[in-house]
Amino acid sequence: MDFLDIRIIDIVDIVLVAFLLYYLYNLVKGTVAINILVGIIIVYAIYIVTQLLEMELLSKILGGFLGVGMFALIVVFQQEIRKFLLLLGSTNFNARRRFFKRFNLLEKESGIKTNLEGILAACKKMAASSTGALIVLQRNNSLDFVKNTGDEMNLEVNQPIIESIFFKNSPLHDGAMVIEENRITATRVILPVSNDRKIPLRFGLRHRAAVGISEKTDAVCIVVSEENGQISYLKDGDFVLFDTTDDLMKILKKDLSLN
Repeated sequence: MDFLDIRIIDIVDIVLVAFLLYYLYNLVKGTVAINILVGIIIVYAIYIVTQLLEMELLSKILGGFLGVGMFALIVVFQQEIRKFLLLLGSTNFNARRRFFKRFNLLEKESGIKTNLEGILAACKKMAASSTGALIVLQRNNSLDFVKNTGDEMNLEVNQPIIESIFFKNSPLHDGAMVIEENRITATRVILPVSNDRKIPLRFGLRHRAAVGISEKTDAVCIVVSEENGQISYLKDGDFVLFDTTDDLMKILKKDLSLN
């Protein structure tokens, strides 16, 4: 009856592992990495079965594969691991609240504070006049490491302010705008540019910068092209497709409500 001798620490252990697996799933769902994660789980399950059945040869082969595979995992999941570590190391108290909210340990916050209507209205107007813009919406990860490259601001988000900042003759129009909740906290921010060769050549530095910051953090970006006035939305280093700004509004509400 030893197997029924369950300690409190065993229950804590199981709960923590469940939390870790759940958060890992949230990081990789909707990406190619989810298929890799499922494959690894299947291989590990087979490895456990071969050990229980004392199939020594197959068990050694799978054990060796899993041992070497740990290094491959770091390469495959480097973006997800980076975001996870950034979240844990964040000094932002609100980021930790949102982390625990994923597991329903804290009450759900009421609504989205960001003025999304004003942001999208400004983007539509700038798109009509082919005014280039790059807006970064902070979620969990701190963006202090890029905000320091620009000008510190503390402005409430609204359509006229956004349009005036990205106006072509404005001294603030170059670089990115950072928005935290409903405050514009930095302008003229220099973002890390992605070197991913999969990005189509028709996209310029604004789009590459948006890909770069969304690869390194969980921030989401809205880009207005200066060349053709197209509005793009980027998350997790990828372009998210949408048909209308109403569709984009729904996507933004979903992504910001989960942060």
